[in-house]
Amino acid sequence: MLPVDDLGEPVPLDSPRRVVSLVPSITEAVAATVPTVLIGATDYCTHPADLDVDRVGGSKYPDIAKVLALNPDLVIANSEENRPEDVDRLRANGIPVWVTEAPATVPTALASLRRFFGTAWDAEPDWLIKAEDLWRETTPTKRKAVIPVWRRPWVVIGRDTFAGDVLHRLGVENVYAQSEERYPRPTLAEINATEPDLVVLPDEPYLFTHEDGPESFPGLPYVLVNGRHLTWYGPSLVEARESLTNALNYVNS
Repeated sequence: MLPVDDLGEPVPLDSPRRVVSLVPSITEAVAATVPTVLIGATDYCTHPADLDVDRVGGSKYPDIAKVLALNPDLVIANSEENRPEDVDRLRANGIPVWVTEAPATVPTALASLRRFFGTAWDAEPDWLIKAEDLWRETTPTKRKAVIPVWRRPWVVIGRDTFAGDVLHRLGVENVYAQSEERYPRPTLAEINATEPDLVVLPDEPYLFTHEDGPESFPGLPYVLVNGRHLTWYGPSLVEARESLTNALNYVNS
């Protein structure tokens, strides 16, 4: 019986040797675990910094012809970052595609990666063991925050998101955690009505800075954080807890 991906689809996995990753965080994870198998990645796969593979366009709109030309024996995709029609086209061309589900918590993200690497290469990466240990505990709640990830229009982190759980484990509650949407688009007036006592501003996907973002929330303390540490699941989680904790300890007024 074939193993199934996070969405329950059977995928033939037998120690893949030619892998294209369409998910930046998983690209980093594969590069740190079985680096010789990666042959292609998206333009947004920025880590590791010295990654030298063929680029196949963006995550949302990869160049499927380029992917097919690489003749991979596995493509890695994500249910939130990649379009179902692209996954279907790859599979229709005989390419196995392992689709990961967008994780709602740190433990589910790490469990997904543990199962994937164990199934594909019988591997248990050291970074995965360290990340599981580092993120096991949850700090008591200290702040109540809004977490924008885009502006014009404003987009904030809502319910059941990995980033929301990361902050929850660091003692920061998301004011939109009970939203019906995972990424609500509130107005500034609606954001202020939630009465946050902190604004968390990552540097990706939108590059918030001291000059771009905080001015929209006058009187509210804010903190700039590393977006990769907030939203990527993989080896970056080993350094993310300390990095984000240090950032949260230096709140700007």
